[in-house]
Amino acid sequence: MKAKPSVSYTATISKVWMASALLAWVLFSHSASAQTPQATVTVTLDQAIEMALQHNHTLLAARTTVPQSEAQEVTANLRPNPTLFTDWEYLPLVHPSGNIPDYLHDSTEGDIGLSYLFERGKKRQHRLKAAKDATAVTRSQVRDNERNLAFQVGQLFINVQLAQSTLDLAEQDLESFSKTVDIGEKQFKAGGISENDYLKIKLQLLQFQQDVQQARLAKVEALSDLRQLLGYESVPGDYDVAGAFDYQPLTVALGDLQAKALDNRPDLKAAIESVDKAQTDYKLAQANGSTDPTVSFDVGRNPPIDFYFGLDVSIPLRIFDRNQGEKLRTKLDITRNEKLRDAAEAQVFNDVDSAYATLNSNLILLRPYKQKYLAQAVRVRDTILFSYQHGGASLLDFINAETEYRTVQLSYVNLVGSYLTSAAQLNQAVGREVLHE
Repeated sequence: MKAKPSVSYTATISKVWMASALLAWVLFSHSASAQTPQATVTVTLDQAIEMALQHNHTLLAARTTVPQSEAQEVTANLRPNPTLFTDWEYLPLVHPSGNIPDYLHDSTEGDIGLSYLFERGKKRQHRLKAAKDATAVTRSQVRDNERNLAFQVGQLFINVQLAQSTLDLAEQDLESFSKTVDIGEKQFKAGGISENDYLKIKLQLLQFQQDVQQARLAKVEALSDLRQLLGYESVPGDYDVAGAFDYQPLTVALGDLQAKALDNRPDLKAAIESVDKAQTDYKLAQANGSTDPTVSFDVGRNPPIDFYFGLDVSIPLRIFDRNQGEKLRTKLDITRNEKLRDAAEAQVFNDVDSAYATLNSNLILLRPYKQKYLAQAVRVRDTILFSYQHGGASLLDFINAETEYRTVQLSYVNLVGSYLTSAAQLNQAVGREVLHE
C-alpha cells in the first residue's frame, strides 16, 4: 500500500502550481499586449494647422524677428552716455630742478569733468516711434507667414485626402474587376469565351493593380510632405488624416469677401504700417538736422589758482550739413510705401477675385457629376457587364465601359480635390476661414 503524501508536500506542490499559473498568465498578458496593434494617430485639418503653427521650424525662426525688433526699441530709446574726462598737464619729461613735490604743486595743472550731449528736436522720441513702427510691420509679416503656412498645410492635407480617395476608388475597381476575372475564368473553362478574350481580361487586371500601387505611393508621398510642415516630431511616422472630402455650395458674396480681406490680410496691414513707419522716418530725419549742444562741466587747479570751476558749451554750426539728403530720401520713401500699399490692396482684390472665380468654376463642373454623370457611369458599366456576361456585348465594349467608368470616377475625385484647394486659396486670399463660418 502506498503511503499518502504528507500535508507539507501537498502544500508545496500547490504553491508551485499556483506560481507557475501566475507566471504563465503574466507572460500571456504581456505577449497579448505586445501583439495588440496600436491605434493609428489621425489628424484633422484644424489640428494639422495648429501643429504647423507650433512646430514648423521656418515659422519659429521667423517669429524670433519680433523680439529682435523689440530689442531694437530698447536701443532706440537710449539716451546718450555722458563723457568723463580728466587731464594733468605740464608733467616733466626729465627730472626737474628742485624738489619734485614742490614742482608738481607749483608748476602743473589738472582738472576733471563731465560732458553731455543734449538731443534736440525729439530725436529719441522719433527713434523710438520708428522702432515701434518697425516692430508692428514685423508682427504683421510674421502673421502673413502664418497665413501662408496654413494654406500650404491645407493644400498638402487635401493632397493626402485626394490620394486616399483615389486609393479607395482603385481598390474598389480592383475588387470589382477581380470578380469579373473570376467570372471570365469560369466562362473560359465552360467554353463561353475564347482564351484570347480571357487573357485580355487578365491583362486588364494588371492596370487596376498598377492603379492601386500608384495610389498607395501617392498617399505615402503626400503624408511625408505634410509631415515636413507639421514637424516630424509632432506626429508618428504611421499617422493619417481625417476629414470630409466633399464640396459644399457657395453661400458668400464676392463683395463681402473683399471687405473681409481688406480687414484681415496681414500683408496689407504690413504695407499700411510701412507707410506709418516711413512718415516717422521722415520726422526723424528732420529732427536729425537740428543742432545738438554739448555741455561740459569741470573742476581743477591751475597755479596760482588752487581751485576753479569751468563750464563749456559746444554748438555745431549746421551750415553745410543739415541732413538734407536723408530728409529728401525719407520723404520720397513715403511716396514709395504709399504706392506699395496701393499695390498690396490691388493684390488683395485680385487674389479674392481669382480664388472666388476658380471656386465657382469647380462648383459648376462638380454639380453635373453629382447629379447625373456618376450615376450614368455606374449604370452604363453595369449594363454592359450584364450584356457581356450574357453574350449581348463584346469584350471591347465591356473594357471601354469599365475604362469610362474609372475615368468618370477619377475626374470627380480630382474635381473635389480642386474645389477644396480653391476653397483653401479663397481662405488664404481673405486671411481667415470664410466658407464654413
